[in-house]
Amino acid sequence: MDTYFTVTPPGIQALTAQELQKITPTADFLHFGGGLPALYRANLHLRTASRVLVRLGQPFYARTFAELRQKADNLPWERFLPPGKPVQLRVSCHQSKLYHSGAVAERLLLSIAERLGKPSPLLKPTEDEEDSPAQLIIARLEKDLLTLSIDSSGASLHRRGYKQAVSKAPLRENLAAALLLASAWDVSSPLIDPFCGSGTIVIEAALLAQNIAPGLNRRFAFMDWQNFDQPLWQSLCAEAQTAQTAASPFLLASDRDAGAVRSAQENAERAGVQANIQFKVQAVSGIAPPAQPGWLVTNPPYGVRVSEGKDLRNLYAQLGNVLRAQCPGWQTAVLCNDPALIGQMRVVGKPVLAFSNGGVPVKLYAGKV
Repeated sequence: MDTYFTVTPPGIQALTAQELQKITPTADFLHFGGGLPALYRANLHLRTASRVLVRLGQPFYARTFAELRQKADNLPWERFLPPGKPVQLRVSCHQSKLYHSGAVAERLLLSIAERLGKPSPLLKPTEDEEDSPAQLIIARLEKDLLTLSIDSSGASLHRRGYKQAVSKAPLRENLAAALLLASAWDVSSPLIDPFCGSGTIVIEAALLAQNIAPGLNRRFAFMDWQNFDQPLWQSLCAEAQTAQTAASPFLLASDRDAGAVRSAQENAERAGVQANIQFKVQAVSGIAPPAQPGWLVTNPPYGVRVSEGKDLRNLYAQLGNVLRAQCPGWQTAVLCNDPALIGQMRVVGKPVLAFSNGGVPVKLYAGKV
């Protein structure tokens, strides 16, 4: 039976592993089995992952190109590639006799052509991977041991399909989901984001509260494989739709930028959750939360890209003042790259998550007002 592996952004692996454990209880951290049902469910339901890979055969040693060709020729490429299917190859070589990634990729293409009887065009990665017709193959050569993996997801799993209108410095959907999970939001209490930007955090909150599977409205690479089980996929989608709830906690997305709020509303409409979110154009000083304590989860400016060169200490101090005045007893989760800015809030908090957001090292600081 095939072995599967979940790829997730560095720093949030533990959250993805927890998700995967609920989907397939026999999972071993980010590795799992269970055949096509488990593979389909992982792609359909994982909120924090980037993609799900299928190991192609067993890892093998390749110290020469002849050895590489001999062993790669015998792999069942036809399970995942029809003859002539374009491919993208990501090859990495570390501490190996075969150190030229381009030469390794050449030999793998020859093996695919030998096995399928027809060459597969090699396509370069594009920015819009959703439209790419290529099958991604990942080859990792580590100390002469070659591991080959086939991507089952296609476009990265963070691409839910709803985010076409994008504001400055957008937060990826899977990272927004990670913030919500790390904040320990209970999915029923109020949640506000006063720096909503494209609305990603509150949209992901609405999807989470209503138990809407993030992969319901998109295509996956496995749909083009020879063994794609259409009836099984349809039954799993129907099962996911049946599991949805009508939960509607108080969700507020606000921003002082009217254009950002419009973008957020358009994204929420595409996600089908616009009726569950209140949108307001207002500065952080305008926060007016409900009486019931809840969560503030937000990704404010932190002096890189959007507000580079600006002193943001006053903004963070103002956020802290508003929280103490308007949100006593609320839980907070604030994403930031600078602990000094967090200190300006004077709200007790500690880092509970660390990852890279668009190349910027950031931490999620969680606390209680």
